[in-house]
Amino acid sequence: MTTFLADGSPERVITNEEKHRHLDAFLANLGFAPKKVLLLPPDHTRLYSDAGPIADYLYKKLSPSAQVDLLPALGTHVAMNEKQIRMMFGPDIPLDRFLVHDWRRGVREVGVVPSKKLKEFSGGKVDYEMKVEISKILLDGGYDLVLSLGQIVPHEVVGMANYTKNVCVGVGGSDMINKSHFLGAACNMETILGRTDTPVRAVFNYAYDKFVSHLPIYFILTVIGKEKGSLVLRGLYIGDDVDCFRQGCALSQQVNLDLLDRPIKKCVVYLTPKEFNSTWLGNKSVYRTRMVIADDGDLIVLAPGVHEFGEDPEIDRLIRKYGYRGTPATMRAVKENEDIRNNLSAAAHLIHGSSEGRFKITYCTDPKKLSREEVEGVGFRWADYHETVKKYDPEKLVDGYQTVDGEEIYYISNPALGLWALEKDFA
Repeated sequence: MTTFLADGSPERVITNEEKHRHLDAFLANLGFAPKKVLLLPPDHTRLYSDAGPIADYLYKKLSPSAQVDLLPALGTHVAMNEKQIRMMFGPDIPLDRFLVHDWRRGVREVGVVPSKKLKEFSGGKVDYEMKVEISKILLDGGYDLVLSLGQIVPHEVVGMANYTKNVCVGVGGSDMINKSHFLGAACNMETILGRTDTPVRAVFNYAYDKFVSHLPIYFILTVIGKEKGSLVLRGLYIGDDVDCFRQGCALSQQVNLDLLDRPIKKCVVYLTPKEFNSTWLGNKSVYRTRMVIADDGDLIVLAPGVHEFGEDPEIDRLIRKYGYRGTPATMRAVKENEDIRNNLSAAAHLIHGSSEGRFKITYCTDPKKLSREEVEGVGFRWADYHETVKKYDPEKLVDGYQTVDGEEIYYISNPALGLWALEKDFA
């Protein structure tokens, strides 16, 4: 197990030239010339991870002498269309090199995490077993090199995104996706977000080390920060061991945690249409701010591109049926209804997307895309996006505290880039 590269610091800006030299050095140090390569990048919902340009570079570097395929780590997301592929990966990779992960039918069971381990990891909160199902493409494709690409950033389910999650969930199966999400919800999101070692991470690492680590997988992990309003690459970590991931987490916790000294009374979050088309994704506006919003505060979600709740039709139906109504209501629904009990990732999402009655959430949508009746039907308040932006204009607002019409607000231009919390909770 090896960490090939650990380059990063809170003030570091890794240029494209430096990044390419790092990637070249890693490939040169492999000690063999791969003939069949699989890239596991995120999809367009992680547009700003830098994984798209990295995948494009690796494809161009390796494809002259090897077959190079790309299997976006969709998890439960729908397959990328051509427009999304080009937005994420550029114009040059042939479309027929992109494969599609099917989390329900395209996986094979490779093992089971026993219930006693789940009980141990969760401190007794759950005690079910968990099937480890992985993409047949990854398992049976005969690849002699697999490169898992992605960004380390605070995550509501696992604590810090990426590493073994990209394999166990990104190209994993329904049992692990459902049960790991529910595990995270059962163990209290506020104790997980932004932490490296969590019950869900322990499950993923256990499953990966025991059933998947024999595959030739290396992780190429980024940490993205901001400098003068632009996104920059603060860290690049390459390896096949947990130490590589831990070093990246330590940097992300310095770069991507926005720790405030007082709760926010009114928070305004913008969901760019390039990245957010559903509340399944757009509720990062809730997940990533829930810890810092004041009791009886307001969360205003500017959501011009949101037109559905769940990207998967069945999950969309479940969200519409049960709504974002807090932990007690969701747990009761799980106990009493087979449909939500068989889709525990949806149940976890409903818990994560609720304010637990502590503050108000207003989704501001285009009524032609998602109506007032639909939004209020799942438990949120609603406002017309076109009317709301007359006051809260994303073109004029800047990240952080400011005053709008005599009212103090806190603005976030993209909730996917970090976690907002109180300093005392991470002391």
